[in-house]
Amino acid sequence: MSNNRMPALLASFVTWIVLNACQSGKANEGAAQSMPVPELPVLTLDTTTALTSREYAANLEGKENVDVRTQVEGYLEKVFVEEGSFVTAGQPLFKINDRPYQAQLERDQASLRAMQSAESNAALEVDKMKPLADNKVVSDIQLKTAQTNLQTASANVAQAKAAVAAAQVNVGFTLIKAPVSGYIGRIPKRVGNLVNSSDAAPLTTLSDISRIYAYFSMSENDFIRFSKGAAGSTLQQQLQRMRPVTLVLSNGDDFSEKGRIEMVDGQFNRTTAAISLRATFPNPASVLRSGNTGKVRIEQLNAGVVLVPQSATMEMQDKLFVYQLTDSNTVKRQPIVTAGSSKDHFIVVDGVKTGDRIITAGMETITEGAVIKPAAKK
Repeated sequence: MSNNRMPALLASFVTWIVLNACQSGKANEGAAQSMPVPELPVLTLDTTTALTSREYAANLEGKENVDVRTQVEGYLEKVFVEEGSFVTAGQPLFKINDRPYQAQLERDQASLRAMQSAESNAALEVDKMKPLADNKVVSDIQLKTAQTNLQTASANVAQAKAAVAAAQVNVGFTLIKAPVSGYIGRIPKRVGNLVNSSDAAPLTTLSDISRIYAYFSMSENDFIRFSKGAAGSTLQQQLQRMRPVTLVLSNGDDFSEKGRIEMVDGQFNRTTAAISLRATFPNPASVLRSGNTGKVRIEQLNAGVVLVPQSATMEMQDKLFVYQLTDSNTVKRQPIVTAGSSKDHFIVVDGVKTGDRIITAGMETITEGAVIKPAAKK
């Protein structure tokens, strides 16, 4: 090939590249113009009223949980009840051998009678000495001595009566009765065992479970929110006007009976920065027992809150985001701060506000900075 033809070939090649580039640009421009703008559902946020709930771990105790102990020492003679049985207040539970205490009572009663005889003799002596002293037959000193002896005899009688009363009390203590109505717990002692008031374990534990107390703790921030959400000028008014609370059992089921919060501790625990509360639940079927665990669910009605569907959020690095639309329908990823949930919605306290628009579905198909077309409301 001659050197004269090289410039012409190079010129033809450059022209071909330019023509192809122009045609390719026009094709791409046409493809871009032909791609449709995605149409996605959009929600305009507004304030509303929402019912929120929070759950707190709770320990359950019966209305009465009484350790039954003996107040005298002796051998267990009879056990009148079975473990787990229901007893009424005043029903006999245990009998301790009372023979030593009966013997002591008889000794004290005999001593009382002797003291009473001595008192009678001293009274007769005073009666005899008084007219003699009046007639100057005996001195006043002799009369005063007789009167002093009478006072001493009367004091001895009073002391003997107290001893008899104490002996009668001890005899009564040998029959142990139920202090309240409830269910009998475990009975570790058996007939023939020696029992006394210093035993580490009680004879049994008696539980009145007609009502159940659920004790739980609430953080300082939760308690402030709890107090603000209740109507009433005093704490007692707030508790009375609160919605009933729900007990969630350990298996996840809701207890059939609703309860009410009746007690709030007077101070926060400085170690845990939490405050203790007590909810009370009726227990007519005796389903719940002391020692059970569960959760107390508290519901509150919140007015003027902004709700965002949970399905319209996404979580990244422990933060929640929504896709917000600008005035030009451009997608912007916006972090939000929540304060609980209401059913399938989050309560948003920061990040978005009334009037903002967010995408509620199809977020996986778009990226930040994209332009979308809000779907028409049906």
